[in-house]
Amino acid sequence: MNNLLVRLLPSTSAVPVWGRTGIRALEAHLQACSPTLLMDLAGLTTARLALAVAPHARRTVVMAGPGNNGGDGLEAALQLHGWGKAVQVRLLCDPQQLPADARRAFERASQAGVPLQAGLPTSASLLDAKDLCIDAVLGIGATRAPDGELQQAINWMNASDAQVLSVDIPTGLDADSGQPLGEPDGVVKADHTLTLLGSKPGLFMGHGRDACGTLWWDTLGLTQQATDWQPPDAELNPPAAPATRVHASHKGSHGDVAVVGGETGMTGAALLAASAALHGGAGRVMLTLLGPQPAAVPPDLMLRALPNLDLSRLTVVVGCGGGRAVAEPLGRLLQDSARLVLDADALNRLAEDSWLQDLLTRRCARQQATVLTPHPLEAARLLDCSTAQVQADRLGAATQLAQRFACCVVLKGSGTVIVAPGHTPRINTTGNGRLATGGTGDALAGLTAARLAISGNAWQAACAAVWTHGQVADEWPAEMALTASHLAARLH
Repeated sequence: MNNLLVRLLPSTSAVPVWGRTGIRALEAHLQACSPTLLMDLAGLTTARLALAVAPHARRTVVMAGPGNNGGDGLEAALQLHGWGKAVQVRLLCDPQQLPADARRAFERASQAGVPLQAGLPTSASLLDAKDLCIDAVLGIGATRAPDGELQQAINWMNASDAQVLSVDIPTGLDADSGQPLGEPDGVVKADHTLTLLGSKPGLFMGHGRDACGTLWWDTLGLTQQATDWQPPDAELNPPAAPATRVHASHKGSHGDVAVVGGETGMTGAALLAASAALHGGAGRVMLTLLGPQPAAVPPDLMLRALPNLDLSRLTVVVGCGGGRAVAEPLGRLLQDSARLVLDADALNRLAEDSWLQDLLTRRCARQQATVLTPHPLEAARLLDCSTAQVQADRLGAATQLAQRFACCVVLKGSGTVIVAPGHTPRINTTGNGRLATGGTGDALAGLTAARLAISGNAWQAACAAVWTHGQVADEWPAEMALTASHLAARLH
């Protein structure tokens, strides 16, 4: 147990991520190899982290639920009690109904004299800001909305002034999707979350980013070799390598991007994508508008009519502000563009036309790199399902699209997912709610095209662009409004 190491979850490497099925397989394997119960290890590392995040707590309340997550909390209480800390367990179930390992933890805590009480405290004011509440109510196995006393426990913790430390995942949050199991406010808002063994997708997607607070990680002794027999469902997207240019280069050395879009009344979207491509490093950017030319076009953009584009040499962004007009050139663009980024209205037209879908699928055989950048509604249209279904399984939805169309897919949203055939999916951890404004998706499409024009590799381009796009938002000055035009100008 001296090998336990709780640490901040790193954001600088491709950390493996497993869904609940993979985590269960890891648990079974590790338990078979270890003389110590995983629950004992989980309790010890939770107690250590509790001391680290709330060193001056006068009281600690452990909310212990009806499963093994509750057992982890009981073991943590046992350790804290043994170290002379004032700790109290509020048990939210009949101890005789606990699973075997959790029942053993209950008996150990009882024999050691840990204060154990049934039900909730009468008031959330029992704890103040220096104190700590450990959320061990429901773990990753929960798949339905908490109700009754379990929901009351969530409300109690959210109303308390104390810091909240969630064990494995905040109660009420789905471990695979990051969506609330019940109502949006029926999730614990943790200050800290300790993820055990491996990271779970729901910590980084949907509501997970808002619910988890600071993320901590302990492998409980799991080694790197675990990925050999239990491949992760995804990895965290690591930082993009800094863009560099050799001195002996020229504008033609860094790729040409053409932006096709901007129907009448929507030229702004095409201009945003073009600006992002310029600032993202493309050597030259051409703008092909599907509507009237605006009064002013930045002088560093080259206006080109569609027939004058040599598509066989270009990286093309199509769809930004394209409206219905984008349907007419889309077939040619799918057939002839050397590299292609499909966004917005191009995706909507694609969803309506099986012939266009067939053209898209054939690009892979011709080794023409392609990236799709749908938001959840656009993905739902392509998959002929609801947006809720996409959000309930973001990894699965992106994987379906990548397999169906044989290309790289960037499913945008909280915890953007990047998937391509032959690669382990990635979940991006940069970005924040300030990106939820019109035009930021156009900027991402343009940046992705710039990266694709330079590298020629769809996977590398998508992963780098998504990370950089989010990181610029994370570094945005707090006193400055984030607008798409300013964002595009700061991409690099």
